[in-house]
Amino acid sequence: MKNSKTRSIIKNSGLDFYFPEIAFHKIIKYKDYMIEKAQITEEDFILLLAKLFSHIKLISRKEMLEQKIKAKELMRTIDEEDYPFVAAALSLGSDGVIWSEDKHFEKQSFVRVIKTTSLDKFVS
Repeated sequence: MKNSKTRSIIKNSGLDFYFPEIAFHKIIKYKDYMIEKAQITEEDFILLLAKLFSHIKLISRKEMLEQKIKAKELMRTIDEEDYPFVAAALSLGSDGVIWSEDKHFEKQSFVRVIKTTSLDKFVS
């Protein structure tokens, strides 16, 4: 994420961003990949993550509880591990959009999905 569009959009767009609290394990799971891709140290990764999350609101398990079962069912045949993102978006109502490059999300039609290039054009 070094000098990335993602970081720029989060910091400068003025949009509200949300992240499901229960999905932090995904960040840990892909930490080494992100560090390598961004060509940064682990310490820089932690600092960058802290800066980014100062612009992101966490959605608690409690806030997502009503949508958890529905999200799990929607993602059951696609990628059940990604249900927290669908539950988070559903819990935001009509404002809920998933911003992701993950093609799995495109296989469902209950939550809008936007890619970085489209979001960048929208905020520019």
